[in-house]
Amino acid sequence: MSFKLEVNRMMYEVDVDGDTALLWVLRDVLGMTGTKFGCGIGLCGACTVHIDRTPRRSCITPISSIGHGAITTIEAIDATQQGKALQKAWLDLEVVQCGYCQSGQIMSAAALLMTNPKPSDADVDAVMSGNVCRCGTYQRIHAAIHRAAAS
Repeated sequence: MSFKLEVNRMMYEVDVDGDTALLWVLRDVLGMTGTKFGCGIGLCGACTVHIDRTPRRSCITPISSIGHGAITTIEAIDATQQGKALQKAWLDLEVVQCGYCQSGQIMSAAALLMTNPKPSDADVDAVMSGNVCRCGTYQRIHAAIHRAAAS
C-alpha cells in the first residue's frame, strides 16, 4: 500500500504494508537511522518519536495508524529553540555514555518540555521512567532537562 507521511516537515510517499512499524519505515525505507530499535514491544523508549508533538513508540506504531499526523524524529529535534537547548545541555553535561537510548531519551525530554516548560523532578521522573537506560545516567538527564528548561 502507498502511504503519504510528513516526517520532519518533509512529505514522503512510501509503499509498505499497513502493519509495518513506523520504526522500520523511518530506518529502512527513509534512511533515518537516529531512531533506534530496542525492545520491539514499546517498553524501552529507544524508538521514541513525536507524532503531532506527542511521544510515541515507533516500534509498535503501525504506519496505517498515523493518518495525517506530523512525525518528528531525532534528526529534526533541533529545529526548535527548545530542542537546540536540550541537545546542548545533553552535550555540556555529558549525559551520553553508551548512547544507544539517547535519541529516545531526548525525544521524551523534548515532549515533556513542550507541555511543561518548567518541570519538577517528579515530573521528569514520571515522563522519563518510560525510557530505559542501562548506563544509569538519570542524574545527568535530570540536570540536562532542567538546564534546557532554564534556557
